[in-house]
Amino acid sequence: MRIAYCINGFYRAAGMERVLAEKANWLVAHGHSVSILTTDQQGRAEAFPLDPRIERYDLEIGYEDNNGGSLFDKLVHYPCKQRRHKTALAHKLAEIRPDITVSMFCNEVNLLPKIHDGSRKILEIHFSRFKRLQYGRKGLWGLVDRLRSQNDAKLVAQYDRFVVLTQEDKSYWPDLPNLRVIPNAKPFSLSEPASLQSHTVLAVGRYTYQKGFDLLLKAWRMIDTKGWTLRIAGSGDALDDVPDNVVTGLSTDIVDEYRNAAFLVMSSRFEGLPMALLEAQAAGLPIVSFACKCGPKDVITDGEDGILVPEGDIGGLSNGMKRLMADESLRLSMGQAAFRNSERFDKEKIMSKWETLFQELS
Repeated sequence: MRIAYCINGFYRAAGMERVLAEKANWLVAHGHSVSILTTDQQGRAEAFPLDPRIERYDLEIGYEDNNGGSLFDKLVHYPCKQRRHKTALAHKLAEIRPDITVSMFCNEVNLLPKIHDGSRKILEIHFSRFKRLQYGRKGLWGLVDRLRSQNDAKLVAQYDRFVVLTQEDKSYWPDLPNLRVIPNAKPFSLSEPASLQSHTVLAVGRYTYQKGFDLLLKAWRMIDTKGWTLRIAGSGDALDDVPDNVVTGLSTDIVDEYRNAAFLVMSSRFEGLPMALLEAQAAGLPIVSFACKCGPKDVITDGEDGILVPEGDIGGLSNGMKRLMADESLRLSMGQAAFRNSERFDKEKIMSKWETLFQELS
């Protein structure tokens, strides 16, 4: 089959881009043709390796030129860019003639159902039902966020299939006949789990408000951490007031980070299906995590392979870490369960669900 993916850009080293790379590479390796259509790549390097057989096209719309501007600036420029985008996207789809066109819920999301090129249309979301509301913006921006969120339910119904990542997120949408759940796949498999003998607590992610590392540092300060280190592997805005026993910075070998950790802690305010959870389980790490929307409740079985803490409960996050730091046998038993449970997210199992979905529409 010929499959086209639409995404803003492929230069960020972020979860959605990583997942798309894994999918696209798998699909071409299994005989499918794949194209990736961007709007804002602007000649920048790709964040993740792509099979050379994957066709790449940048439509050069430039939505991101208006990022950080005022609401008025957006209202003036966005409609014009949407018209240009629809024309360019329709032309490119007519040229490459895909059987399936997939929106990654980017700027093409309003346009794709209106383009009648003969391809079946799939929408996939890598956040949650509440993605537009989770920054808690006020004033006119907040009103726009609420209106767009209300409109999303009507929008997703226009697609042949709408794919969410978790059963939890499915429960927040209307009962739509086109709604399906397909999680992300774990990006690697290890022959044996991590030893969990180190005294390093691992956190992974970009240094942004979403990841809640400010909350994590507050929880860390509530612990007698003598002999332990917190490793926050990521990049982005500088973290404020970092204690001496906290190591920050980008990782050059993320698998090695998991191998050398005692457990993973996740302090996110919101997610879609965080890759850090799937990676940690693939390495056999127990997890302490806020039960934020969405992802942790689909991945972690509380008390079996990790510890779920009420959303935003800094004391609970601290206590969960203290519990695993103090009890090696608990870490080992939870780590073994995590390693077993990670098979739910085996790449072959997940990609077979996508192939089945594509075949339903052919």
